[in-house]
Amino acid sequence: MTARELPKRARPLWQEFAVPCGFPVHFTREVFSPQNEVLAEVMRSPSGPAAVFPVVDAGVACAHPLLGERLRGYAASHLEALKLVSPLHILPGGEKCKQGAGQVEKLYSLFLEHNLCRHAVVLAIGGGAFLDVAGFAAATAHRGIRLVRMPTTTLAQNDSGVGVKNGYNAFGRKNWVGSFTPPFAVVNDFEFLQSLTPRQRRSGLAEAVKVAVLKDPRFFRFLCTASRALAGFCRRAEEAMIVRCAQLHMQHTAGADPFEQGSARPLDFGHWSAHAMEEWSGGAILHGEAVAVGMALDSCYAAEKGLLLPSEKEQILRLLRGLGFRLSHPALGYLDLRESLERFRQHLGGALTITLPFGLGRSIEVHEMDLLLLHRCQEWLLSLPENGEPQHGRKLPAVGSTNAGTRFPGLPVPTT
Repeated sequence: MTARELPKRARPLWQEFAVPCGFPVHFTREVFSPQNEVLAEVMRSPSGPAAVFPVVDAGVACAHPLLGERLRGYAASHLEALKLVSPLHILPGGEKCKQGAGQVEKLYSLFLEHNLCRHAVVLAIGGGAFLDVAGFAAATAHRGIRLVRMPTTTLAQNDSGVGVKNGYNAFGRKNWVGSFTPPFAVVNDFEFLQSLTPRQRRSGLAEAVKVAVLKDPRFFRFLCTASRALAGFCRRAEEAMIVRCAQLHMQHTAGADPFEQGSARPLDFGHWSAHAMEEWSGGAILHGEAVAVGMALDSCYAAEKGLLLPSEKEQILRLLRGLGFRLSHPALGYLDLRESLERFRQHLGGALTITLPFGLGRSIEVHEMDLLLLHRCQEWLLSLPENGEPQHGRKLPAVGSTNAGTRFPGLPVPTT
């Protein structure tokens, strides 16, 4: 066909296809024991043993100094399933590893040095921030190298590690660069939790409260009943919490909008202010700690709007405190609520959409927030006594009754 024969306005071609996506999430103990077949089953393929490139969070390596030796022993016991293409590489972990592209570039250079192809497997062992960075590097090298996540924190095992998000922080914004790329598999080894600090271990409980409030009143009742055991890190209660929380996250991802093409993030209860607190503190406040404060703020707001009964709000706040979280955190006092909401709107990429609880076990999306009422909720939380115990029936203060910006003189105000 010549140019003269083409119609003046050709009808567009339409391309449409669906790609099936699925991955297993395993729960086990002593994953590198030669008798444990979980990792071997994940790696085993009819085409031969998987070429495995292992990387580990430096904090995990420090807590488990024999990890590299145990991994080598495991590979030697399962030659038909996996072959290590390099020793275990130790890289920084924690929120600092997500600050900028440095760690991603380091991983790219290691992938190139060890000649990884798209059929190789990156085995990433670490906390949520470490897995975010390793996941992004694997997702973007060669347009995608297989990734097996081995989460080592409560928060990563019950939430971020079983999702499809990867990324790192840039331009002062949390997860500004990232991708939606499902892992090849997730292997949760409960034994890693034993080496966490109490603060790290507690942090993951916030995400369990979040998903229970939004989706599962029975799970919420379990958390309330087991709060003392969970606060004391009882293994049986903790492992039951992790499995159910992970299951609820997986059900949500499969049944809703896994790549967040819409304007909502239906599991982000408490997160709009939590992200701002994390950015403000430079990582000094852990993600779960920030989410707990954010949920307290949103629960207070939802109750004032009639979305929660006062008794339901008190149950949420009592549970958070019973698990060991502070409800009145200094970082909350420095938040510019209007700016925090606008940043979250930009992060969503569309209209402002905030997920709030609508009773226990249900949620509702709102597209505007009453700033005057939010300030009152903020100041009510800041006025709580040091132990954070909410007083039954206590009214919200009038705006300006506390000076949030100077209430905590020991916490410096950032200059950026």
